[in-house]
Amino acid sequence: MTPPPRFHGYAALLTGAGQGIGAATARRLASEGAAVLVTDLDAGRAERTAAAIREAGGTAESLACDVGDRAAVDAAVAHAVAAFGRLDVLVNNAYANHDDAPLFEDETDEPWARTLDITLNGPYRCSRAALPHLVASGRGAIVSIGSVNGEQDFGGHAYSAAKAGLASLTRTLAGHAGPRGVRVNLVAPGTIRTDAWAGRDEALARASALYPLGRIGEPDDVASAVAFLASPDARWITGITLRVDGGLLAVNTGFREAMTGETETR
Repeated sequence: MTPPPRFHGYAALLTGAGQGIGAATARRLASEGAAVLVTDLDAGRAERTAAAIREAGGTAESLACDVGDRAAVDAAVAHAVAAFGRLDVLVNNAYANHDDAPLFEDETDEPWARTLDITLNGPYRCSRAALPHLVASGRGAIVSIGSVNGEQDFGGHAYSAAKAGLASLTRTLAGHAGPRGVRVNLVAPGTIRTDAWAGRDEALARASALYPLGRIGEPDDVASAVAFLASPDARWITGITLRVDGGLLAVNTGFREAMTGETETR
């Protein structure tokens, strides 16, 4: 007899899931049996992802949600519980970013505050709203999308600070929620081929050379890691940052090649 899929009977809420990593993760969870609420700031994007899941035979609804708005977050959680009868998984993926000013002293408050509010405070709002329902499920899991920027300098002052803060929140929330039966983990991707990189193929090609595995990541690479951490397969894992970065932080390819004068064949 074939066992049921890993997420049979599960309900999941995902933020920023209209495209990229969020959409790939919604598709992955749905393909393994979860009913998913796809949320995004753009209602049309969210519905396109949900519609594709339904067309593939999965269960999905969509909802516009600004994670910077507490009322919108509370409404999204309530919608998921009303639609599916429960909430087992929260995936915090929504983020904001902005280009750094040429000089740090020229940074202005508004873009800095916006980046931190969506990227760090957004997961805080969503986790706070979802936690009672995740506790009630008896198998709740929160998986947030961090970044290698939270561990090393790749540019982006506010974005990097927010992602580092999100890793810290993951650890402290894991300690708080663990005794209540909820696991909290974070996935830290490296460079992933998403719409954020549209029109920058040359930059992606240059970046690929710095990855020990010889390529940049795809959204499905991150979705696989999220699905693992959200699933019963990770039932004794909480409070971790799982790097999904092709070895970028483990191996300094650029430095090694600079010292040897040799470029490794990919």
